[in-house]
Amino acid sequence: MQLTARDIARIVGGKLIGDPDQLVTGFAGVREAAPGDISFLASPKYASAIKTTRASVLIVGNDLDITFAGTLIRVPDPSEAFATLVGHVAPPPIVFETGIHPTAVIAETVKLGQDVSIRSHAVIEDGAVIGDRTVVGAGSYIGHECRVGSDGRLYPRVSLRERTILGDRVTLHCGVVLGADGFGFETVDGKHQKIPQVGFVEIGNDVEIGANSAIDRGRFGRTHIGNGTKIDNLVQIGHNCVIGDNCIICALVGVAGSVIIGNQVTIAGQVGIAGHLTIGNKSIIMAQAGVTKDVPAGAIILGSPAVPHKEFKRAYAAMQRVPETLDKFHELERQLAEMRVRLTTTS
Repeated sequence: MQLTARDIARIVGGKLIGDPDQLVTGFAGVREAAPGDISFLASPKYASAIKTTRASVLIVGNDLDITFAGTLIRVPDPSEAFATLVGHVAPPPIVFETGIHPTAVIAETVKLGQDVSIRSHAVIEDGAVIGDRTVVGAGSYIGHECRVGSDGRLYPRVSLRERTILGDRVTLHCGVVLGADGFGFETVDGKHQKIPQVGFVEIGNDVEIGANSAIDRGRFGRTHIGNGTKIDNLVQIGHNCVIGDNCIICALVGVAGSVIIGNQVTIAGQVGIAGHLTIGNKSIIMAQAGVTKDVPAGAIILGSPAVPHKEFKRAYAAMQRVPETLDKFHELERQLAEMRVRLTTTS
């Protein structure tokens, strides 16, 4: 990559302040940037990093008041502008050839749409349906009677157990497993006996699921992920969960069975949610929270067990003052002891 600041300002539609001929040869975060790199600042809370950054060019918001020795490009939305720039210079996306690789194993009753791409060593079982222009990656497994929509992208080694349903434009990254048995056992005479898991998984349109995430089939009925929801890597969704539209679920989240999650919910990293709870629309569960109760719509919760985030912050601030409070308490005890000695002596 070799672009001048002038070129970049034109690409992102920004206002240039500084040297228009400054050459940019790479991208980097504002803290990691080296001379010749371009970076961006999307939030004022990171403004202090500008004092130490070595970036040659920064993309910033129109209203951000900063002092920077290099070249600035001001735009309404720095994050969007930076993404536009990366998309402009990035290598073209990989396009897979249509057709069936000779090592793929496809049952006779499978129905394939137009312009599908079935990669090497994929296995597609009886009764499955694959929509138009969908790519099934190398080593992937599509179980019996699965239905995969159009324009999907299943990266290598994705596994769909029987009767899993995918909508259109679904992206599944490497190692995703949909439709494995739910974790259901009953203890009889001290032994764990398996409860049959005969349901299925249904994924809506425009869903993306990160690498090595797993969503269990329903014990009966369905486990459902709504339209537009994005799930990060290493997420576990238990049987019969229902997750609404346009949710964000970050890495290492674990959701126990039969949880109902509303629309536009954000669940940050390493959150654990107990079974049979209801999480309201547009709520936010902050990182590492342990959720043991229903969450009202619009709530922001934190901690384990999770509580409203303002309540948690007050409690945490009080906890930080415990050592100082103990020191004062011990000093008061010492003074009280001295007073008792003096009173005893005078009496």
